Amino acid sequence: MYDISYFKAKDHKEVFDFMQANPFVTICGVDEKGFPIAAQIPILIKEVEGKIVISGHLMRKQDHTNAFELNNHVLVIFSAPSAFVSASWYTSKGQASTWNYQTVHAIGKIEMKDEAHLHQLLTDLTMHFEKDMDAPTQVKNLDPMYMQQNMKAIVSFEIEVAELKNVFKLSQNRDEASHQNIQNELNKEGTPACKYMAAAMKR
Repeated sequence: MYDISYFKAKDHKEVFDFMQANPFVTICGVDEKGFPIAAQIPILIKEVEGKIVISGHLMRKQDHTNAFELNNHVLVIFSAPSAFVSASWYTSKGQASTWNYQTVHAIGKIEMKDEAHLHQLLTDLTMHFEKDMDAPTQVKNLDPMYMQQNMKAIVSFEIEVAELKNVFKLSQNRDEASHQNIQNELNKEGTPACKYMAAAMKR
């Protein structure tokens, strides 16, 4: 983690809001041989009595699932679109170009849960992402036999976050004129990632 004080979020709410806005995460761990392993999945986040809990589900009998069951220490990475920043956009010349990005690292222990938890998680996930409460894709509207058969292949989990780290590298170390010019140039680039970064810098 790039640990520079001025490249940090201002407060806990900013970090938590970023996590909620970017729920497709990478979960990292190590296998029985000590080799790194990872999985990319959508998750839900809640905060209960000051503690952040991350919930999701994994396919059974996969390398990453087996690894998490053997060693429950995990790192969850939250990311957003990033963008190249050219040094030609600075008011001061003779400096190196860089890359602006935002990321949050959540460290904790993963705990596999039971079937009741899995069913509730699938219900909550679908409600959260589908939005339409009456959609035929809502869990309540699916064939119970279909749900039972498919639930056999997956397992749900919870991670209680023990530590949060963040980098919000948004050219905070640049003068006001450079900061504004970087935003302007990113908007000129016109790609979704560049526009996202320009908006993040403006906020």
